[in-house]
Amino acid sequence: MRHGINKAFNSESKHCVCFKLSFMHRIAFIILLITGFNFHYSNAQTDTSSIKHLEITGYLEPYYSYDFSNPDNHYKPTFTYAYNRHNEVNLNLGFIKASYTSSKIRANLALMTGTYANANLGAEPGVLKNIYEANGGIRLSASKNIWVDAGIMPSHIGFESAVGKDCWNLTRSILADNSPYFESGVKITYTSENNNLLLSALIMNGWQRIHRVDGNQTPSFGHQIVYKPNARLTLNSSSFIGSDTPDSVRLMRYFHNFYGLFQPTDKFGITAGFDIGAQQKQKGSSDLNIWYSPVLILRLSPSEKIKIAGRLEYYSDENGVIIALDNSQGFKTFSYSINLDLNITPNAMWRIEGRGFQSEDNIFSGKNYNYQVTSSLAISF
Repeated sequence: MRHGINKAFNSESKHCVCFKLSFMHRIAFIILLITGFNFHYSNAQTDTSSIKHLEITGYLEPYYSYDFSNPDNHYKPTFTYAYNRHNEVNLNLGFIKASYTSSKIRANLALMTGTYANANLGAEPGVLKNIYEANGGIRLSASKNIWVDAGIMPSHIGFESAVGKDCWNLTRSILADNSPYFESGVKITYTSENNNLLLSALIMNGWQRIHRVDGNQTPSFGHQIVYKPNARLTLNSSSFIGSDTPDSVRLMRYFHNFYGLFQPTDKFGITAGFDIGAQQKQKGSSDLNIWYSPVLILRLSPSEKIKIAGRLEYYSDENGVIIALDNSQGFKTFSYSINLDLNITPNAMWRIEGRGFQSEDNIFSGKNYNYQVTSSLAISF
């Protein structure tokens, strides 16, 4: 989850659709024509021990979601940016991705479509709306695992991504939908030899931005620390410091995300997360508007093919920094969900989820509660 004070949504004009589809088809065809689907080859001219690898992968997740408030325009609540269409079969996310790796260079290019792209990149111009990833990196040390990457990358914030199959719940948490899914900029990353520690520092264009806000010349900064002492425990700390407003009215934003992944047994897992953010009320002021969100997810795996996950979360944004509503109490909402996953094959997963919301104000079509049912089919190839 995210543009400006709130994530912007701009409907794409009809005259752009054919051009975008054509653009994506041409790029995908060129990549496939030149590279094939997978290949490995040795670089005999420079280093016979260096293996180069180019891989083409893809992902597709059609879904159906029913919102019991029955919105006439088929859009679920405005704070929802994944699986956000009501009472219609649609595509949340579909992409094709080319990844190149060698001992010193790596690169990723992925082009996407779907309602996720419309909702999260609505403010980006032209064909940038269809970029899921476009980044490259170089290794700085022959003996240490230190890389510098630049371009459009997945966000360093949060335990949930846009790829549904990688998340414990079918739909995204409120905190995930309302913090960055992607970022553009430069990052330097160190990974320890035993892979139990990752350290990253970032300079970014903004809060989920490819194009900067007009009038904003202020870079944004971030960090990430991931500590994995063993296979059953992961601890993460991520931050964002920057402004998503023009410099003339600059409002500095400070944000921190913390989560822990615990796997006490092979069949039971726990995810606990907490987001907290603060933004200046006016330029140069020490007065801050605060928002925060705790979340707890429990997952049970009765068998290799079946997984069940339950989620409890609360999101408070009293001053409407991230979720702006036309009411006096701001956004204060509790949510709960349960989902069932069935692994049909190693690369295909069917999912169904029931979800409820309870708010302190009547923000759901005149009511303070809402219920949704969503089903999806996630296929990777």
